[in-house]
Amino acid sequence: MRDRHLHGILLLIAGVLAVLVVSSGCTVSEDTAAKVESGDTVEVHYTGTFENGTVFDSSAGREPLVFTVGSGRVVPGFEAGVLGMRAGETKTVHVPADQAYGPHREDLVFVADPAGIPGGENLTAGDQVGITLASGQMLPGRVTGVSPGAVTIDANHRLAGEDLTFTVSLVEIR
Repeated sequence: MRDRHLHGILLLIAGVLAVLVVSSGCTVSEDTAAKVESGDTVEVHYTGTFENGTVFDSSAGREPLVFTVGSGRVVPGFEAGVLGMRAGETKTVHVPADQAYGPHREDLVFVADPAGIPGGENLTAGDQVGITLASGQMLPGRVTGVSPGAVTIDANHRLAGEDLTFTVSLVEIR
């Protein structure tokens, strides 16, 4: 009789536990894993490519990129792509130019007299130079053309006007 009574109590406890688990919605799944939210500091590995598949940057062989989501340290489209990811997840993020480095702006292309640039007589296409604005601010630029008496300098970011694709692997949410 005692064994039947004990068996009944155990069945009752098991039933109550089953009801509690089902009614509370408790399940063990990856849905309980943390997802990236704004303000989280994350570590990611990434490879950035142009539309034609050419790699322009990658963290392969280096430490992961660490940044705080929402801090503006990376381009807006990259940040948006990381939101909602879980540690160990990898995904492809397509970032249009306006969510990356913006459009290529013609007003950031200057023609200058090489005599007004230190070392201007030795400049070649591809050289990096600094442009001093009227406000005294220094703007980095890239020489895109050289002719007698004129140097063309492009102060746009080198990725301006480009739609970009990133393969992103979330290493950790800190």
